[in-house]
Amino acid sequence: MSLHEITTRITKAAEEAGRDPSDVTLIAVSKMQPDDRVRAVLEEGHRVFGENRVQEAAGKWPGFREEFDGIDLHIIGPLQSNKVRQAMELADAIHSVDRPKIATTIARIADEIGSCPDLFIQVNTGEEPQKAGILPGDADAFVAQVRELGLPLKGLMCIPPVEETPSLHFALLAKIAERNGLAGLSMGMSGDFEQAVALGATHVRVGSAIFGARD
Repeated sequence: MSLHEITTRITKAAEEAGRDPSDVTLIAVSKMQPDDRVRAVLEEGHRVFGENRVQEAAGKWPGFREEFDGIDLHIIGPLQSNKVRQAMELADAIHSVDRPKIATTIARIADEIGSCPDLFIQVNTGEEPQKAGILPGDADAFVAQVRELGLPLKGLMCIPPVEETPSLHFALLAKIAERNGLAGLSMGMSGDFEQAVALGATHVRVGSAIFGARD
């Protein structure tokens, strides 16, 4: 599948849901992709990318930023406390704020460096013990805590359980966001981004459908 095909499908899904397609940002997830594939997507004019691991992002994106203007980099994977500073210096947005310790670390470093990326709280909508994210029942209190820290909270993120209907999880995330007055919804991946768009996604994270299977 091509980048053009994905953007066409996003446009169609948005229009069918009565939404403006420009309200949906496509994040091309470039984790574990070779540089030549990433460069090809950059050369097509796409500028919004997602990385899971801070270390990989640090090895890849400073070089691309010297070559290409206007890159918007999103960290979408779980964040360790010792990687927060590096993530904040690299990224324009972090989608995986998933516990109070990470939020307080971000706030402390933001005070030190005088800036902070846009933030999304990761909600573990499936309440899976092996998965990162705040539990749905704790989400409202955590949203309040992040706001009290003065951080630029833009929205929520989720990764539905693989064996469950994703739309149920997208609807739950949208409900939590709505009652907390949050506009951003980072949800939907290669296999389900159209369902996510129909349910209000503002950011969809698509990797293999753009780049092909990872090596």
